[in-house]
Amino acid sequence: MAITSAGVGSGLDLEAIIAATVEAENAPKLARFEKQESSVNLQLTALGQIKSDLSAFEDTVDILKDLANFEKRTATVTQPDDNGDVISVSAESTATSGSFEIDVKQLSQGSRAVQDDANAYAATTDVVTATGGILTFGAGASSFTVTLDAGATLADLRTAINDKDDNFGVSANIINTGTASKLVLTSSETGAGNDLTVTGDTAELDKVTTTAFGGGNGGLAIAAEDAAQDAIIEIDGIAVNSSTNVFENAIQDTTITATRESPVDPNDPAKNLMADLDIATDKDFVKDTIQKFVDSFNAVVSTLSTVVQSKSADSTARGIKNALVNQVGTFVSGAGNITSIYDIGIGLTKDGKLEVKSDAVNTLDDALTDSYDDIGTLFAGSGGVAETLGNTIDLYLQSGGIIKDQQDALNQQKDSLEDDREKHAYRMEMFEERLREKYAKLDVLIAGLRSQGSAITSSLSNLPGFTRKE
Repeated sequence: MAITSAGVGSGLDLEAIIAATVEAENAPKLARFEKQESSVNLQLTALGQIKSDLSAFEDTVDILKDLANFEKRTATVTQPDDNGDVISVSAESTATSGSFEIDVKQLSQGSRAVQDDANAYAATTDVVTATGGILTFGAGASSFTVTLDAGATLADLRTAINDKDDNFGVSANIINTGTASKLVLTSSETGAGNDLTVTGDTAELDKVTTTAFGGGNGGLAIAAEDAAQDAIIEIDGIAVNSSTNVFENAIQDTTITATRESPVDPNDPAKNLMADLDIATDKDFVKDTIQKFVDSFNAVVSTLSTVVQSKSADSTARGIKNALVNQVGTFVSGAGNITSIYDIGIGLTKDGKLEVKSDAVNTLDDALTDSYDDIGTLFAGSGGVAETLGNTIDLYLQSGGIIKDQQDALNQQKDSLEDDREKHAYRMEMFEERLREKYAKLDVLIAGLRSQGSAITSSLSNLPGFTRKE
C-alpha cells in the first residue's frame, strides 16, 4: 500500500517523531552558528568604532604636526569709534608682536573727468563724430581703445565705453543739467599720477578727450579734487603711501586695509582719533587645538576601554590603548625646559585619559605665556608628540594596516559561516529525507501487520463456537 504521509498507515504520529529528531540534530548546530556570527559582528562593530575614533584623533594630531599652526598671529584692531572700521589687518606667521597707533589720513581714489560747459552737447543724440574715429583711454599702465562709427552719438559713445571687453575700469555716464548733456568718465585706477587720459585720432573728437588732437586741453577736464590719489596712513606718526587702500608690509609681514578716513577728535579738531593695532601670537588657537587633542584622545581611550571590557576585539583594543598611553607622554628634546606634555599642565588619569590641569605647578596658560615657541617644538618638532602618535595611528589605519587586516579576516569568517550554514541546511534536508524513507518503510510494515491481524481476527470470528471478548 502507498503511504503519502508518515503515520497514515500505522496510525502513529511519525511526523512529530521526525520533526523532533530533525530539531534535536539541527538546533545545537544553529545555536553554534548564531554564537559565532554574533561574535564576529561584535568584533566588526568594535573595530569600526575604534577606526572611527582613531580617524578623528588622527585629524587633531595632523593639525599638531604642522608647525605653522603654532606660529599663527592675531591682529587685534580697536577702532576709534562706533561708526565702522577705519582699518582691517591680517598678519603672517612671521610678523613680530607689537602695538601700533594708525591714523588714516586719506583714502586712495581714481580720477574723474568731466566735460566742460563750452564743450557740452545739447542732447545725448548729438553726433560726436560724423566720420568715425578711435579714442584711446589710459591710466597708469592700463589702456584700451574704442572705435566709433560715423554718426556715433553721445549716447553711442557712453555705451561703447561701458561695453568694451578690455575696459580696465572706466565708467561712462551722461549728466543732463537741463540745458546741456555732459560726458563724465570715472576711472577705477587709483594712485597719484594715474589720472585718466583720453586722446582721439581726429580733431573732431576733441570735445570728448582730455588732450586735443593738435595739443592742448580737450573738452574733458579733471578738477584738483577729482585727481587720482594715493592712500596715506600714519603708523606711530610715520607717513606711509600706497596707490591703493591696501598697505602690504607697511608693518613687516602684515597687510593693512584702509576703509575710511580717521574721524576727527571732538576734543581737538586738529587731531584725528587713532585705530589701535596689537599683533600677538595666537595663543587661543593653540590652546583650543590642544584641548581638542585631549578630548579626542580621551574619546579613543574610552572606546578602547569599553571594547576591552566587552571582550570583543579586546586584544587589538588593549594593544592600541597601551601604545597611545605610553607614547602620548613621549620624551621630546630641543623644546627648552619642556620635555613632555606633562610639563605644560597636562596629566594622565588612572584610567589612561588626559586632563588639562588648572592647579598644576606649570599650567597650560603659563606655558603658552612663557614657552610659546617650545610648545610648537614639543608637538610639531622632529620626534615630537604628534609625529610619534601619528606613526602609531598609521600602523592601524593605513591601507593594509592592522585594523583593515582584522576586518578582512572577520569578513572572511562571515563568508565561511554563511557557506557552513548552507552546507548544514543541505545536510539537514538529506537527514530528514533519510528519516522519512526509514519511517515510511516502518509505516508500511506496521500497516501490513495490522491488516493481517484484522484478517485473522475476521476469519477466527467466523469459526463455529468462536466468541470474541470485548
